[in-house]
Amino acid sequence: MPRWTNWSGTVSIDVPVAAPATVSELSRVVADAAERGQRVKPIGAGHSFTSIGATDGLQLRLDRMAGIVQADRNTGLVTVLAGTKLHALNETLWDVGLSMTNLGDIDVQTISGAISTGTHGTGLKFGGIATQVRALDLVLADGSPLHCSADENPEVFAAARVGLGALGVIATVTLQCEPAYALAAAEAPASLDEVLDELDENVVGNDHFEFYWFPHTRRVLTKRNNRVLPGTELRPVGRFRHWLDDDLLANRVFDRVNRITTRRPGLIPRANALAARLLSPRDFVDRSHRVFASVRTVRFREMEYAVPRAVVPQVLAEIETYLARSGEQVGFPVEVRFAAADDIWLSTANGRETGYLAVHQYHRREHESYFRAVEDIAKDYGGRPHWGKLHYRDAAALREVYPQFDEFVALRDKLDPQRVFGNEYLTRVLGG
Repeated sequence: MPRWTNWSGTVSIDVPVAAPATVSELSRVVADAAERGQRVKPIGAGHSFTSIGATDGLQLRLDRMAGIVQADRNTGLVTVLAGTKLHALNETLWDVGLSMTNLGDIDVQTISGAISTGTHGTGLKFGGIATQVRALDLVLADGSPLHCSADENPEVFAAARVGLGALGVIATVTLQCEPAYALAAAEAPASLDEVLDELDENVVGNDHFEFYWFPHTRRVLTKRNNRVLPGTELRPVGRFRHWLDDDLLANRVFDRVNRITTRRPGLIPRANALAARLLSPRDFVDRSHRVFASVRTVRFREMEYAVPRAVVPQVLAEIETYLARSGEQVGFPVEVRFAAADDIWLSTANGRETGYLAVHQYHRREHESYFRAVEDIAKDYGGRPHWGKLHYRDAAALREVYPQFDEFVALRDKLDPQRVFGNEYLTRVLGG
């Protein structure tokens, strides 16, 4: 049997694989597996750090189910097959005059995997990618199809947009897109104190604001991305500057520095301080999806917590205090982003404006002590872990922070009582 390993190397399994090319073939594969008593789990790009995509049964690879099924430039509604990668989708959308409203900073995921785990970007006026979904076609545990939208099977729609792969296999996704737009990007170093003092102004006053804090320093990198008027001339990053900043420094040199500091962790504070001092401002205008996404080749582990927007400064302060008290050395910046509230049952932004704090550790270094400490801090503020990133919560704990947790579990019992789509991860976070 082929071995599958996720991007970060945290999960490896040896399982049989099916690769359906059509929705009808997908239905047959699921039905046949269910009849055999075999569990089934679709996998996208494997970019989740958790074992949410792992299975001890049949793995479904949806790479052959990719591409746009239908695109209406007038309404902005676009239906795509579940295995479509975000980077390919957005280039194709641009060619037909459309863009997605918001994106995360990685675009290698499939559309179905991204929404199922609650992938989001930043911007207080914008929700996660799942909020752009207007309809889903699912294949249920018996192989039957189910269409859901706000008008048709609305309960399933409320749950399945961030469904964790627990309710059915997504076959197609209908997205609400908009006329193609560009973003003006402004990246600049700043002090952490300055950013926190002006946090509300920055978050409210920019379409998309985020910052990266370098632990063991008081320095950050800020990113402000704002929409420009239609017809504005594009001024993308020059070829040399792109190579220097995004390839050489952000990936190759950064990986080399992490290899060195893995052997000598005591160098990490000085390495972070040097990296922060070397940051230089950068301004450019480019297609929205090219501004949103970055290339990441350095392997790492990640945990991200969603907390109420207002408590972000307190959470950051407690993380800084923990690092100083514990002596833990962290060479990766802490990424801080923001999003609008939504009404999706298991969305990390359900019912509240949200701040996201993502912590990382180099893949060759131990991460659990750092991540558990940050999780303990976030829990005290009603934190919700990203479903596709490492965390240690279980169903009993998660029930306390999701008002519609029990409704989701009841719907899962109805749609998949035999747990055809179950795995160890879902047992932990949703119950048996």
